[in-house]
Amino acid sequence: MVSLVEAAQAPDHPAEIALVLSNRPDAGGLERARGFGIATAIVDHRAFQGDREAFERAMDEVLRVNQIELIALAGFMRIMTPWFVRRWEGRMINIHPSLLPLFKGTHTHRQALEAGVAEHGCSVHFVVPELDAGPVIAQARVPVLPGDDEETLARRVLAQEHVIYPQALAQLASGRVALVDGALVAR
Repeated sequence: MVSLVEAAQAPDHPAEIALVLSNRPDAGGLERARGFGIATAIVDHRAFQGDREAFERAMDEVLRVNQIELIALAGFMRIMTPWFVRRWEGRMINIHPSLLPLFKGTHTHRQALEAGVAEHGCSVHFVVPELDAGPVIAQARVPVLPGDDEETLARRVLAQEHVIYPQALAQLASGRVALVDGALVAR
């Protein structure tokens, strides 16, 4: 989130970070956003007792009231319902710590190490109903080094996430990329 905010402060950046919305009242990003002067909101998923769509409808209302046009997920570890994904189709992106389509879901660094791959990395993709399956906007690769463990590999991948996520958001906000009929279109 901080990388997105810092990049958006550049005068030529096409996106404005207008709201940081969290499903956790104790999320550290909320205080950091306030420190940047960004509006924050909380929709605590626990209040909805497992009714995912009701939770997402409440989030959608907060986003609508705040006139949000694009969503850049950052540390939002919840799987969205098809209703919410369709509502924000082509306007919601996510960063994932693997070279998609490899290693979907969680524990991606462990998966990469167990698979013995020579390269790992991160991907920014459009969110679609299927988990981590949307068209990829940007990727960055890092080598898997001898002696790597999950922590060392994760640090190198995270450094690249901070580079490519702001770039991908800029591409989407400027209209240079779009999701059209489920496919990535570069303009």
